[in-house]
Amino acid sequence: MWRRVIYHPEVNYALRQTLVLCLPVLLFWLLGDLPTGFLLSLVPACCSIGGLDTPHKHFFKRLAIGGTLFVASSVLLQFLLLWSVPLPLCMLILTLLFGVTAEISPLYGRLMPAALVTAIFTLGMAGNLPIWRVASLFVIGTVWYGLFIHLWFRLWQEQPMRESLSLLFRQLAYYIEEKYSLLTQHTDPEKALPPLLLRQQKVMDIITLVYQQIYMIPNLKHPRHRRLIQAFQVALDLQEHITVSLHQPDEVQKLVEQSQAEAVIRHNAKTISQRLQALADDILYHHRPTPFNMDNELSALEKISRQHPDNPVGTFCYYHFSRIAHLLSRQKPLYNRTLMPVQSRLPLLQALKSYCSLKSAAFRNATRLGVTLAAGAGIGLALNLPKPYWILMTIMVVSQNGYDATRIRIQHRSLGTMIGILAGAAILHLYYSQNLMLILMLVLTLCSYLIVRKNYGIAVIGFTITALYTLQIISNSGMNYLLPRLIDTVIGCMLAFASSLWLWPQWQSALLRKNAHNALETYQQHLRQLFNMSNDVAELAYTRMKVNQAHNTLFTSLNQAMQEPGFNTRYLADMRLWVTHSQFLVEHLNAMTTIARDQYVLVPALAQKYLNACEILIQACQQRLEYDGPSGDTSIMPVVESEDQDELSDTSMEKHIERILAHLTTMHTISSLAWQQRPHHGMWLKRRLREEG
Repeated sequence: MWRRVIYHPEVNYALRQTLVLCLPVLLFWLLGDLPTGFLLSLVPACCSIGGLDTPHKHFFKRLAIGGTLFVASSVLLQFLLLWSVPLPLCMLILTLLFGVTAEISPLYGRLMPAALVTAIFTLGMAGNLPIWRVASLFVIGTVWYGLFIHLWFRLWQEQPMRESLSLLFRQLAYYIEEKYSLLTQHTDPEKALPPLLLRQQKVMDIITLVYQQIYMIPNLKHPRHRRLIQAFQVALDLQEHITVSLHQPDEVQKLVEQSQAEAVIRHNAKTISQRLQALADDILYHHRPTPFNMDNELSALEKISRQHPDNPVGTFCYYHFSRIAHLLSRQKPLYNRTLMPVQSRLPLLQALKSYCSLKSAAFRNATRLGVTLAAGAGIGLALNLPKPYWILMTIMVVSQNGYDATRIRIQHRSLGTMIGILAGAAILHLYYSQNLMLILMLVLTLCSYLIVRKNYGIAVIGFTITALYTLQIISNSGMNYLLPRLIDTVIGCMLAFASSLWLWPQWQSALLRKNAHNALETYQQHLRQLFNMSNDVAELAYTRMKVNQAHNTLFTSLNQAMQEPGFNTRYLADMRLWVTHSQFLVEHLNAMTTIARDQYVLVPALAQKYLNACEILIQACQQRLEYDGPSGDTSIMPVVESEDQDELSDTSMEKHIERILAHLTTMHTISSLAWQQRPHHGMWLKRRLREEG
C-alpha cells in the first residue's frame, strides 16, 4: 500500500514541491528569521519554471547556468533601477536579452521565463534589501534546490520516466478498448474517428516526451535504465499493432452478421486492455509483472478466421492480436530499433546570430512578452503602484504558447484568484497563532500541488490563500492586499489576452498548410523506405514514428485552430475531412510496416511502380498546398488511378496501397476547395465586427 502512495505521480510531485519550499521556511523559523525563510522559498519557483527539476545528464551544469542567469537578472534589474531607467524599459531589455536562450534549444528556452520571474521577485525586494543580499538569496536558493532535487531523484530512481511509461501503457489500453468497442460504428467516420484521434494524439505526445527523457539519462547502459528502454520499445511495438487500419466497414458488418465475431474481438481487446493497465501499474509501482497468456481468447478468434477465409477482418484481427499477446507475454520488443537522435543545440554565437532576425520565432516571442510586460509595468506606474510586481507575475503565469492555451489559463487564474481572495478574506478575519497559520499554509501547499497538474484553477485558490498568509506573517497586512491583488490579476490577464490576439500572433489555422505539407513529406519518405528492398528495420521504425508524429502535429493544429476567434468554419470543416483521410492513410502505413517487416515484400519492378503512383499523388497534393488559384490538374488523378487500379492484386500489401491511393486522391480534391477559402486572421476583427453589425 505504501508504494501506491509514495510512487503515485501526484503524491510524489506534491511531496517534492512542498518539501523543497517548506524546509527553508522551517529552518529559518527555528533560527528566528521567518521572513528570510519565506524569501528563500521563492527561488524554487524560479527553478521549477526554468526546468531545473528535469533529470539530465548535465544536471549540475544546467543548474550552474540557471543560477547564473537568476543572479544576472536580479543584479541587472537593480542597477537599471538605480540608474533611473523606467521600469517598462527595464522589463523589455531583460526579456530581449534572455530571449536568446530559446534559440539555443527548447530546454534552455525555459530559462528565459524563469529569469524574468526572478526579476519580478527582485522588484518586490529592491530598496528593502541590499543588492548583494538579494543576489545571495538566489545563489543559496538555487544550490539548495539543486541538491534537494538531486537527492530526491537518487531516492526515487527513474520516477519521471516511470510515470511517463506508465501513462503510455494506460493510454494504449484506453485506445485499443475504445477502438474495438466502436467496431460496428466505423461506417460513420465522422462519429467514430474523433475519439480515436484524441487517443492517438495523447499516445504520440507521451511517446515524444519519453524520447526526450531517454536522451537526458546519464547512463543508458545501467540495468535499471535498460529495462525501462526495453519497456518503451515494447510500447512502440504495441502502438504499431494497435493503430493499424481497420477501415473496412462492409467486411466488418458482414462478419458480425455471419458469426459471433463482435463479441470475440471485443473480449480480446478488453483482455489486452486489462493487461496493459496492469503493466502500467507494475512500471509505476516497481512491481514484477505476473505471467500472462491469452491462448483461449486467440483460439476463438482463430476459429472465426478459419471459418470465414474470404473475409479479411478475422485474419487481420487474429494476426495483430496474436502479435500483441506475444509482446505482452514475453515483455521483450520484436526487434531493437534505433531511437530518435538528440535534439540539436545551437552554440551561443550561432544562436545569437539567428536570434537577431525578424524571422526568428524566439525573437518574436521575446518581443511579444517584453512589450506585454512593459505595458503592465506602465499601467502599474500610471495607477501609482510603485512596484506592480503582481501584474507582471500574472502576465508571466498566464502567457502560454498559443491563443487557446492562454485563454484557458486566464480563465483558471482569474477565477481561482477571485475565489482564493474571498476565502482568504474570510479566514484572515479569524485570528490564529503564527504556528497554526504555518501549519495551515503547509496543508494548503500540499493540497494545491496534489491537484495543480490536473486542475490548475482549483490549485490557484490554495496558492492565493497561502500568498495572503505570507504577507500577513511578514508585514501583518494581508487584508490590505486583497483588492489590489484582484485588480492586478485582472489587469495582467487582460494584457496577456490582448498580446495573444494582436502582438504577432501565431495562429494555428495559418500553420495548417505548412503542417499538412510536412505530413505529406514524411508519408513520402516512409513509402520510399517501405519499398526499399534493403528493409532496414531500425530505419523503417524511425520513419514510421515520424509519420505518426507529423500527423499528430497536424491534428493538434486543427484542434487549436477550431478554438481561435474569427476562423472560417467552412475552411476548417474541409480541413477536418482532410485530416480524417490523413489518419486513414497513417493507419494503412502502420499496417504496411508490419507486413514489409514480417510477411511480404514486393518484387522490385512492382514496388517501383506503386511508389511512383504514390509519389505522383503526394506531389500533386503538395502542389495544391502551394498554389492558391483554380485547380488545373484535375486530369492527373484519374490517370494515375486508372493506370494502377487494374493491376492491383489481392495481397494485403497491395490492398493497403490501393486504399492509400484512394485517400490521396480525396485529399487532393479537398485541397483544391479548402485552400481557396482559408482564413486570414489579420482581418478577423473587422470581419467579426461587420458580421455583428
